[in-house]
Amino acid sequence: MPELPEVETVRIGLQEFLPSQTIVSVKSDWPKSLAVSQAVAREHLIGAKIESIKRRGKLIIMPLSSGYSVLIHLKMTGQLVYRPSHGRGFGGGHPTSSLINSLPDKSTRVVFELSQGVLFFNDQRKFGWVKLEPSAGLYANNAFLKKLGPEPLEHSYTFEQFAMAFKKRSKTSIKAALLDQTVLAGVGNIYADESLFMARIHPLTKVGNVSAVKLRRLFSAVREVMSLSIKLGGSSDRNYVDAKGNKGSYLKFAQVFRKEGSNCPNCSQQIIKIRVAGRGTHLCPHCQKLAT
Repeated sequence: MPELPEVETVRIGLQEFLPSQTIVSVKSDWPKSLAVSQAVAREHLIGAKIESIKRRGKLIIMPLSSGYSVLIHLKMTGQLVYRPSHGRGFGGGHPTSSLINSLPDKSTRVVFELSQGVLFFNDQRKFGWVKLEPSAGLYANNAFLKKLGPEPLEHSYTFEQFAMAFKKRSKTSIKAALLDQTVLAGVGNIYADESLFMARIHPLTKVGNVSAVKLRRLFSAVREVMSLSIKLGGSSDRNYVDAKGNKGSYLKFAQVFRKEGSNCPNCSQQIIKIRVAGRGTHLCPHCQKLAT
């Protein structure tokens, strides 16, 4: 599943091409991929202009001139491929041949015909979805959105807010808390491992045993790691490419993720892999000692 930086790189690409375009038609071959009735689509989707491309957590949001917003979740294998009427297009998401081949193909679930091209939503495993909801009160009323924690890269997000959210989970492992989307939006396995390594915190450490100094270090590490990943085009070189079809390069610079058996860049001790919160977890046992 994409994490915040992967979705953000796709959002940046969509923002370059889609705003001001009109949605001419929409069709789908899989009902769960497009959870919008024909009547609602005719009234609020067809003929509406795309105003901008936003992101909340791992969700792409496209506000429309009709007062409604298109919500898109790529889940594990989703793609958004834009083919313009003229000139260069782009493909973002799971890196299969669908990004460059003729579309629609067998993975295409939703097709948006736009005033200057076509936007394809492809999804091999059919876990992703496209929805349409009123823009007014969207963040407060949508069941998915209202549960999300703060955005870690927002300028207004403070360490005090970060510490308060974690304090409520004092008996939870620090990695499980980081992965909890109600605590912090968009952090997944890769960024949890990298941030904890940077902060020198063992992933199994209970939140209540993390010192204030280390918690502040973790706050800074999360922001630094995610900002770097966005700058480098996202991390998932196996599963995701950016909105112009370039593979993310962040994993080439990862310190511990997928580095088990390699030497720690700080102390040269061997990086290990364990399981925490049901996820494969990478760490240096010397730099990240378990606090009790």
